[in-house]
Amino acid sequence: MADRPVAPDTTRGLVRGLTRAVAAGAVAGALGVGYASVVERHWFTLRRATLPVLSPGSRPLRVLHVSDLHLRPGQRTEERFVAGLAELEPDLVVDTGDNLSHPRAVPMVLQALGRLLDRPGVFVFGSNDYHGPKPKNPADYLFRPQHRILGPELPWRDLRAAFVERGWHDATHTRLELTIAGQRIAVAGVDDPHIGHDDYDHIAGPADPDPTPDDGEGGRSAAGPDPAPALRLGLTHSPEPRVLDAFAADGYDLVLAGHTHGGQLRVPGYGAVVTNCGVDRSRARGASRWGSRMRLHVSAGLGTSPYAPLRFGCRPEASLLELVPREVTATGTAAGRGASASPRPPSSAAGTTR
Repeated sequence: MADRPVAPDTTRGLVRGLTRAVAAGAVAGALGVGYASVVERHWFTLRRATLPVLSPGSRPLRVLHVSDLHLRPGQRTEERFVAGLAELEPDLVVDTGDNLSHPRAVPMVLQALGRLLDRPGVFVFGSNDYHGPKPKNPADYLFRPQHRILGPELPWRDLRAAFVERGWHDATHTRLELTIAGQRIAVAGVDDPHIGHDDYDHIAGPADPDPTPDDGEGGRSAAGPDPAPALRLGLTHSPEPRVLDAFAADGYDLVLAGHTHGGQLRVPGYGAVVTNCGVDRSRARGASRWGSRMRLHVSAGLGTSPYAPLRFGCRPEASLLELVPREVTATGTAAGRGASASPRPPSSAAGTTR
């Protein structure tokens, strides 16, 4: 029996339905792009987390974590938001890099940070402090995240000099000992692993190899052995597993990083599509545990590249971290103390986030 021909009215109905579906998809896509580029990337937020990383008996510390400002001329909304963070009066400010996105952005970064530069601070730089952004194929971000395109050199030396002049400490490939809110903390950092500038050998070794007290003037006293520092803090711009494993093996309590932009585009129910580094998608932003003892906090950052000015499901953020003492086990030792890093650490909660 021969097939019946499709009636002209039916064919026209199918074409109209398909056309409407395509048009609806195009409108939805345009609305999504508009929202991501106009609304959400300017919808700044402060995230808070409580992390049990201090030595038992320590007093809580309030740490403000800022990252990935990517400032360029005309970003007044971002500048005002960052400047307002000074009202939080943190004990310590940590900047994990990618402050710049334009050759004339150094004064804008300093104006944005404003009174935060009067607080104790430490920093490391990222690739976009050293080099300006350049356009690249968006598919590379999804399928070739290790592909690098470096733009012209930016005035990172001027930015570093300004930070140091205001009293902030450059932790790049350096081990520091600071007194913050009356408590001793050990800090060390690496240069940006994203562009292969990290050399952990500069800071390798136990996080607190010589536990003797600070004399109050930045030096050592002869008063005898001192308890462990309240905090052993590691810094890196990109949270690459090789660097995190090294910090964990050396006994650091907490590592702060940025770079991922939280994935920048997040799918509801799925999360970040990519991280643009070696860390897994579950750690694209926020707090997690790395290995059995160390905590990791990754900031989703405050800015975007001028060539990808979009955020979806991932508001730009700064983070206020309430650091509290670790729990003490029945044996009298801090929970998780002395555990080694796992080469593929399981994802798990590392504190309370809201």
